[in-house]
Amino acid sequence: MKKAIVLCAGKGTRLRPLTFTTAKHLIPIANKPILFYSLENIAQAGIEEVGIVVSPHNAEEFKSIVGTGENFGLRISYIIQEEPKGLARAVWVSREFLGDEDFMMYLGDNLILEDLGKFVKDFENSDYAASILLSPVKDPTRFGVAVMEGDRVIKVVEKPKTPPSNLAIVGLYLFKSKIFEGIKNIRPSWRGELEITDAIEYLIEKGEKVRGYIVYGWWKDTGKPEDLLEANRKILMETTEEFLGEMDDKSSIQGPVRIGKASKIVNSVIRGPVVIGENCFIKNSYVGPYSSIGNSVILEDCEVENSIVMDECSITGVEKRIDSSILGKGVSVRGSQKRPASLNLILGDMSRVEL
Repeated sequence: MKKAIVLCAGKGTRLRPLTFTTAKHLIPIANKPILFYSLENIAQAGIEEVGIVVSPHNAEEFKSIVGTGENFGLRISYIIQEEPKGLARAVWVSREFLGDEDFMMYLGDNLILEDLGKFVKDFENSDYAASILLSPVKDPTRFGVAVMEGDRVIKVVEKPKTPPSNLAIVGLYLFKSKIFEGIKNIRPSWRGELEITDAIEYLIEKGEKVRGYIVYGWWKDTGKPEDLLEANRKILMETTEEFLGEMDDKSSIQGPVRIGKASKIVNSVIRGPVVIGENCFIKNSYVGPYSSIGNSVILEDCEVENSIVMDECSITGVEKRIDSSILGKGVSVRGSQKRPASLNLILGDMSRVEL
């Protein structure tokens, strides 16, 4: 198996307002876009060519940030999906890129820390038409769900109101070209989408073999703000120490911390795991565990913990600790000593503030 498609055409409505200006797959986790972790994992599995399925609205952003794939050891093409009308539709618009070859389909907003190489090799040596990764979950109604007999999948259903099992389909699928026959023979669901689960179910009903692998390792669909923060914590647990900046003798670093070039730490405490980008200025501040601070960020007279602060943000003079928060690019948060005391807010659509 040498080809994969990565689906990145979704609008990310649950992550607004962050996704008004950045595709959800490019939001940074530990200062690296979510999609980059997926591409690295795909490359390690032996895949050589990747088609990234994008929308007309975000195609240029992906091309600019991801590029040709050379940095990942991949050859990357971009496939336009005019409207996000379901996973099966995304596969269908990729058929010219895929041809008749076996392929991997990876949901670009999922973080999967499993070694994918084993699944690929097992699939290549089998007569299965499809293989899917499954994981037990507490709320199966949010996912595609599979029913198993031994290692075979005997039924799949998309987001069932009454789940037939607790085995959710993780965002990775392996297919032979027979999946196109399934897609040709299904109709849009009640959501108006072509569901990949319906195409897989068609193959099952036609007697084709579909294998399920139950994985118990960590994975995350990063579709909501709390998912991003959890993923950020998980990645930061693996942080290694690196210090490329400057620090005065009144500052201290505790635990695993990575600090980028030209960043300056003045009279501050950095308690890892933490990653801080390049050209940051941190003064009279505390940066606590599980925080990711982007490039060119200013933190002065403030405390930040368990948060994602993206590039070019500024947080100054804020008395209360900023915790479990996500700040998009270029956000400014300032405290004020003016009287009468007041809150001065300029918030975009679907912003959320807790005071």
